[in-house]
Amino acid sequence: MSNEVEQEDGLWEKALGVIQARMGDDVAKTWFQQTSLGSIDGTKATIVVPNEFYGGWLGHNYRQAICEALHVVRPSVAGVVDLEFVVSDQSDDAPAPADRPHTPQGVIPSQPARRSTLNPHYTFDTFVVGASNEFAHAASLAVAEGRAPGYNPFFVCGGVGLGKTHLLHSIGNFVRQKRGLQIAYVTTEQFTNEVINSIRHDRMREFRKRYRSIDILLIDDIQFLEGKVRTQEEFFHTFNSLYEAKRQVVVSGDQFPGEMTSVPERLRSRFGWGLLADLQPPDFETRIAILRKKSDERGITVGDDVVHLLAKSLTRNIRELEGALTRLEAYARLTGQTMTTDTAKILLRDLLVTESKVVRVVDIQDAVARRYGKKVSDLKSKRRTGDLVMPRQVAMYLARSLTNHSFPEIGREFGGKDHTTIMHACRQIDKAMQTDHEIRITVERLKDEIGNA
Repeated sequence: MSNEVEQEDGLWEKALGVIQARMGDDVAKTWFQQTSLGSIDGTKATIVVPNEFYGGWLGHNYRQAICEALHVVRPSVAGVVDLEFVVSDQSDDAPAPADRPHTPQGVIPSQPARRSTLNPHYTFDTFVVGASNEFAHAASLAVAEGRAPGYNPFFVCGGVGLGKTHLLHSIGNFVRQKRGLQIAYVTTEQFTNEVINSIRHDRMREFRKRYRSIDILLIDDIQFLEGKVRTQEEFFHTFNSLYEAKRQVVVSGDQFPGEMTSVPERLRSRFGWGLLADLQPPDFETRIAILRKKSDERGITVGDDVVHLLAKSLTRNIRELEGALTRLEAYARLTGQTMTTDTAKILLRDLLVTESKVVRVVDIQDAVARRYGKKVSDLKSKRRTGDLVMPRQVAMYLARSLTNHSFPEIGREFGGKDHTTIMHACRQIDKAMQTDHEIRITVERLKDEIGNA
């Protein structure tokens, strides 16, 4: 093997590291483990895949992710890369990812529940605990140790990249290693695809037996259950079967159960039977601790000035911090240069906060309408139905909190409401946030979403 090919192999390994950090371990292991970089010349790259199924799927679903990863590890590559997927000569007859040679095109092959892969690096020891996640971490550990039979189901709620998946994997790894129980970790997308494939291949009896005979079910990103009627039905009966048998169910989602308006009430109510723990964006000290721990794990040296720059600028979630660190790591290893704040600012110019965003009332209305499953016109209307009062008051409260508009000006933005109506809404939400934990978290998340949109 020539030095040039060796360098390209190393380049692909670094690109896969970027893809894994951004897309998650499930995607990296399922779709990229059997790939390699054939060649790269200017803005054209050839990716070697085991069969045509892989090539078609990667080209349709992950082309942009691959281009961005190559750009990160080789900045000289243009932002858009011309990708070609070629089948390896040694792998013409390789099966599709789930060893199902006749998987219908367009349906992600599913893995049996007991073969689900847990990330061995996602453990309680590698989870950085801070004020924003201390309760969720403690509750997760109690569930893993079997000390909390009343925490069933256990619902972990938090925004993107705050550690929900890490906690679910930590529970699974702990239980498998120290208690020897049968567990199944599955994303809602995977669960849905298993339902689809089981229906198509007349294997629903096997599907039900597999999921209803385990000791602990860990299901990630439950918000994607919205709108999937048949999957909701199967999950409902699976949940009931496990719950009645006193088996543990752990669920994660980026919304509180009450906010998932497209999920049937019977499911939402069951999510509230046990314990709900929420994850908040990490504070400054926790962000520093995360960066230092991740740097140590990767064996790289990042100066305090760079760590403080990242911790100060990247405030939304942990995944954002890890993505920035991956980019800096790739640059340092490829160039052999010491990372400085000036270099970090150039490499991360698309991520670092440079100026505060001017928030418009319409931005607030759009965000609140999406969160509550309403239309902006509903928030502006004169209707006073019970399902509109809270969203409308939250939107008015945020308009007062995040803009410089006066009460009368805000009233005009909400269909000509009187200024006293806006004042009343602000008082009501302010009061509710002091006593209702769920409302307070919802408002804080909306603030973060609007401010970082």
